[in-house]
Amino acid sequence: MTTNYDEKGKVFTDVVAKEVMPARIQTSSNLIEGEVHVRSDCRLKDELNCDEPFLAVTNASVFDAHQEMLFHTRFIAIRRDQVVWVTTVKDIQEAEVDHVG
Repeated sequence: MTTNYDEKGKVFTDVVAKEVMPARIQTSSNLIEGEVHVRSDCRLKDELNCDEPFLAVTNASVFDAHQEMLFHTRFIAIRRDQVVWVTTVKDIQEAEVDHVG
């Protein structure tokens, strides 16, 4: 890891701080549940709008159209242009509590 300083003493490093965000991602053919890593000062939407062609997901379970798990992997890269919708697991859980309550 490299640490650099500018003329005012501001610190720059090669490490980008990110927060782990458990998410569900529907692609054109599969549902994927896993962790998206979002920059600390960004939203999930900002991460999706990034110019990179792939979205990195860790600890991912991939399901088919019948909700049967096909496989689990520590890492998968998803083509952003294949994403139909995405939501956080937290938002799903909060909506279920609101719906029941």
